[in-house]
Amino acid sequence: MEFPKHPFRTHGGAPVPHHKNTWNTPSVIMPPPERITLPMQQHIGAPCIPTVKKGDHVYVGQVVGDSDAYVCAPVHSSISGTIAEITSVMLTGGQMTQAVVIDSDGKMEIDPNIYPPAAIHSKEELAKAARSAGLVGLGGAGFPAHVKLNVPEGKNIDTLIVNVAECEPYVTSDHREALENGKNVLDGIYKVKDILDVHRVLIAVEDNKPDVIEKLREIADNPTMDPQDEVRVLPLKSRYPQGAEKVLVQACTSRRVPPGQLPADVGCLVMNIASISFLASYMRTGMPLTLKRVTIDGSAVKSPKNVIVPVGARIRDVIEFCGGYRSEPQKILMGGPMMGVAITTDELPILKQNNAILAFDAAEAALLEPTSCIRCGRCVAACPMCLMPTKLEKAVDKKDVDALQELDIMTCMECGCCAFSCPAGRRLVQAIRLGKSYVKKQGRK
Repeated sequence: MEFPKHPFRTHGGAPVPHHKNTWNTPSVIMPPPERITLPMQQHIGAPCIPTVKKGDHVYVGQVVGDSDAYVCAPVHSSISGTIAEITSVMLTGGQMTQAVVIDSDGKMEIDPNIYPPAAIHSKEELAKAARSAGLVGLGGAGFPAHVKLNVPEGKNIDTLIVNVAECEPYVTSDHREALENGKNVLDGIYKVKDILDVHRVLIAVEDNKPDVIEKLREIADNPTMDPQDEVRVLPLKSRYPQGAEKVLVQACTSRRVPPGQLPADVGCLVMNIASISFLASYMRTGMPLTLKRVTIDGSAVKSPKNVIVPVGARIRDVIEFCGGYRSEPQKILMGGPMMGVAITTDELPILKQNNAILAFDAAEAALLEPTSCIRCGRCVAACPMCLMPTKLEKAVDKKDVDALQELDIMTCMECGCCAFSCPAGRRLVQAIRLGKSYVKKQGRK
């Protein structure tokens, strides 16, 4: 297959400021906290059901929640200790879920049943390993990896795209993964490539990361590891949201993923760099997903850094590890400033798919007061999905579900380009989220 020399043109996007303050800061490991809280919903799909009860002793890597549902990933303990309680917590989307609370015994004893999986030769075995590892999309989406890797019959995957775009401002956790674990990343790529029989791999990196491009090219161009030269690094134009799955597919292959379809429908498999690196580690050690690299940054944080955190650790404890707050935070985001979700408390735990926690002071948290739409069309020009945000907002105001469906509201990926580009400060993303809830509610009737 041909390898593109340059990325293909995509529609829309926004020139967001980078603010990559921690790109050159090596990751540090946070000591295990005294208590963790593990929500049973850390992925898209069905929630897990606790497999432990109050008073049980658990080890690092032991399953504490699982489900028979296909679109679900098991949850593992990131510390050893005692189950303090089975409770309920509210997630960032407002939904309630069960959670397992564990008090540490300070020993960090590893589950004696952990061992590397048997040799993997088929896509079914690869998908089974991903599920056993509890792997979900680590770029933020949280889609169970085994579902993505278990490519349906009739779908021919000819291109593997490794997402290292990391286009959100502030976030540098994938940047550090590439620099610190580049060899592991390539090991994961070659394993997935060989098992799925894919002969074109594109490592997509925005061109504002020259050190990552150099590092990964140095490894990928090694003829010993890749004698057929089927793994290439493709620098992308630095423009948000290059890392969005459908945008990435078009930038790398010129193929468009139709509304309601997935990259597999156009012959592509997209995996985040941290996901594919973790998969290689799991196949080597058998240790499931219990740790997560998270960027801690923002004007209210005293010492921004990338931290390797036990899943389930309290956000407040992670901030304290980074020196605490420089000033009283007025807004805390789980994720980046474009697609992240504002949270009301730092008592919430770190989840598998968290890639950043950002805390801003009053000056940076301030928003423009929205004014009337001036019909400039900037939101339309910025939308990577070619939607009409202004018309969507009007339909939401009228609660016109038919109009919302005609305007393809469910195609919106809530990237925020429209709101970022709007000179009137319209709350377009919030309106679209509300509109989606109207459509879903109508569909349940």
